Amino acid sequence: MIADEMRERLAVLTPLRLEIIDESEGHRGHAGYQEGGQSHFRIRMASSSFAGLSRLQRHRLIHETLGDIVPRIHALALELAES
Repeated sequence: MIADEMRERLAVLTPLRLEIIDESEGHRGHAGYQEGGQSHFRIRMASSSFAGLSRLQRHRLIHETLGDIVPRIHALALELAES
């Protein structure tokens, strides 16, 4: 499962709070939807790793941490906070 892979990789950022939500079903019939889900995700995360980083830097850090997972999904919404 992609969400499990995400959780494993994001663990290196020592999240205080981490939610990974598969929102794929809400996009049925839209571009990028895949039967069975795992195409649209939302990550809500709080971590001290975000201290002093701009919103753009936080997003880049998540994308770098997830690595090859990002190209395998259609959409990724990020809600990131410093803990």
